[in-house]
Amino acid sequence: MFLCSCAAPEVLPTYEGMDPENGLHLNGHITRIEADFDITFQKDDGSMVKGKGVLTISKNGDLSLRVYSLGFLAFELTSDHGIVKSAPALDRTKRKILTHGLRDCLFWWDTEDYEIADEGDAYFIRGFPRKLWIDSRTMLPVQQSVQLEDDRELWFYYEKPKKMGEVWYPSSIRIELSRFSVTLEFDEMLFASEG
Repeated sequence: MFLCSCAAPEVLPTYEGMDPENGLHLNGHITRIEADFDITFQKDDGSMVKGKGVLTISKNGDLSLRVYSLGFLAFELTSDHGIVKSAPALDRTKRKILTHGLRDCLFWWDTEDYEIADEGDAYFIRGFPRKLWIDSRTMLPVQQSVQLEDDRELWFYYEKPKKMGEVWYPSSIRIELSRFSVTLEFDEMLFASEG
């Protein structure tokens, strides 16, 4: 006898017709995210480093990140009220990706003073220094860019939405800046709210 069990695939949320202003702030109550993920750092020369990560990040940008390779702690980074510490030390580009990048990509809905334009399948939200595209049906992010002080752009690409607890979230995020990219594949995420 052969038994097979398959879980029914989760159906994506549908918010078609929702005011994009309301859709943008569906997750606005979230103030902290805890996550376990696989991480891949890649340069344009093809070199690649893989590992597993554990992250706690707050809406204000405070974070604690640990990356393990072959079961050993390979990297640790903290940011507390803008003071960044890492072991080993990072160059400026990697520090930007892992501090501003993680905060802006995970709290993608947290933007102020913006304009919204309807682009058919997506809404375009523009508010300096950020540009964000969200799917007009699911109200989930598709891509985002953040203008940095030195006129470079930090890009985020969102894929593989899934439900984590009660929150729908992209489970794969690629971050790009200059010659570097970081891909995060989330195994688990926990969301905490104020109050």
